[in-house]
Amino acid sequence: MTAVHYQVRLADLHAHLYQVTLTIAQPQALQTLSLPVWIPGSYLVREFSKHLQRLHARQGGQTVQLAQLDKCHWQAHCATDQPLELSYEVYALDHSVRTAWLDTQRGFFNGSSLFMQVHGQQDAPHELDLIAAPGLPGWQAATSMTPVKIGRNGFGRYRAANYDELVDCPVEMGDFWSGSFVAGGIPHRFVVAGAPPSFDGARLLADTKAICETAIGFWHNGHGNSQATQPAPHASYLFMLNAVDDGYGGLEHRNATALICTRKDLPRKSGNPAQTDAAPASKTVPALSEGYTTLLGLISHEYFHTWNVKQLRPAEFAAYDYSHENYTELLWFFEGFTSYYDDLLLRRAGLIDDPTYLKLLGKTVNQVLQTPGREVQSVAQASFDAWVKYYRQDENTPNATVSYYSKGALVALCLDLTLRQDGTGTLDDVMRGLWLRCAGGPMTQADLAAVLQAMAGRSFAKELARWVHGTGELPLQPLLEQYGVQVLKEPAALAQALGLRVTEGAGIQIKTVLRGGAAEQAGFAAGDEWLGLTVGAGKAASRWRLTKLDDLLLYAGTATKVQAWVARDKRLLELPLAMPRGMTTWRLLPGDKAPLGRWLNSP
Repeated sequence: MTAVHYQVRLADLHAHLYQVTLTIAQPQALQTLSLPVWIPGSYLVREFSKHLQRLHARQGGQTVQLAQLDKCHWQAHCATDQPLELSYEVYALDHSVRTAWLDTQRGFFNGSSLFMQVHGQQDAPHELDLIAAPGLPGWQAATSMTPVKIGRNGFGRYRAANYDELVDCPVEMGDFWSGSFVAGGIPHRFVVAGAPPSFDGARLLADTKAICETAIGFWHNGHGNSQATQPAPHASYLFMLNAVDDGYGGLEHRNATALICTRKDLPRKSGNPAQTDAAPASKTVPALSEGYTTLLGLISHEYFHTWNVKQLRPAEFAAYDYSHENYTELLWFFEGFTSYYDDLLLRRAGLIDDPTYLKLLGKTVNQVLQTPGREVQSVAQASFDAWVKYYRQDENTPNATVSYYSKGALVALCLDLTLRQDGTGTLDDVMRGLWLRCAGGPMTQADLAAVLQAMAGRSFAKELARWVHGTGELPLQPLLEQYGVQVLKEPAALAQALGLRVTEGAGIQIKTVLRGGAAEQAGFAAGDEWLGLTVGAGKAASRWRLTKLDDLLLYAGTATKVQAWVARDKRLLELPLAMPRGMTTWRLLPGDKAPLGRWLNSP
């Protein structure tokens, strides 16, 4: 047996309980153990120990005293000359990619939710026994961990080099669909849980293979990359996708990713008019549904993370501390630059065309321009504050913060087009230069600055200060227009023009009032219910009930001012609302094909 050994049983599918047995071959006299409070890649303290129960310790057949030191640490008073065994249960009913799930249809877990860390032995080899449950003959298990002795169904023994690797290899269990392909000489497997009968697995495999080949080529066979690169960081790769009625997200791991999507967004077999199930004979890019395009972008994003955040990573993440927050100002680079390349690699892989790519880019541009918080918080500050702001959003979030995903992607765009404008290289070259400079390991902003200067022959200190550490506007329009993109300014949607974010159903519920907008000036507040309006005054006044936001234009007509009626804490309030004028949104369209092609087709 290895130094640290875990056994996981599906203890009770109806109660959603995993049974974990941890055996430490050579414990310390005062052996400290802990369960992580967060999972790398998702920057929020999630307190996984809240789901841990029935914790016991034994040694030589005798009960061992366990003292709880704080919310996630325990200490065992034990002998050092014989193995220490701990047993506990973990409740698992979270559909997200970040924690754990168990019911009669499916099992899934991240190691950070189940595996206590043995302090002092984090770098020792760790083993895991996955025990198949009786009465579930169709169930399989899939994980990217190294197999030692497993059955055809995937249950059995696995080994990890250390604790970090153990908790970075999630496990999927159930009667799932499975397929495989080879990209860049590397075997890849895709498993899908919850897929409907219309699911086209062959199409998903073909499109994912194109993404993987493009990403591997980007990092290791780039145009003009004369230096030998580090080899690909993974010898195999596992995609795990959970298809549900409503959900979306992904979480990267060293040689795997856990994904969730809605079933209707999966590719469908022929006969579905909304999606093409196979590439046509011509070279025309096949039409994809918006949902499937989004799913492919998610796959591209998480796969790109194999290099950019799992290998290249903030210096602050060189060694994870799982017991509290790990701060960095660089999420704008690791998440933002990955967000820039995810859709761009779809375009380079031939999965989407120029108009589709520019539509996706335009969505990102508008997300940033329609966020007042971009004038309040820099994208570097947003990275550092992810633990308390990005992952804990409320009604004021758009006014106080900016997304390091979206604005980080636009910083990448500006750097890329500026480098191309100067004729000194591309952001592609910078990314590969960082991979070489840092040997695929931890990096700092100083490393990025050094590679940019070496590439361009000048300092980018002013750009990084303004774009990353400042709150001014990015030079998006002139750069895009120089590279063959038409930037059209069109009337904004009504909610954006008003400065509102709402939910509609049984009336109009105000979720967010954007800073500086017409709604804020009128006195709207988050939590209000917008009931109706009065148009005109005196005997000429007309009063209308609103059930959806578009009713405002129907009843206001050409009026420049109306009286809005809202309910707040059971009180009816009358608010003077000036009808907004002149608010615009961006639409990006292909223009000059030559410069556009030099950018989008860049290998």
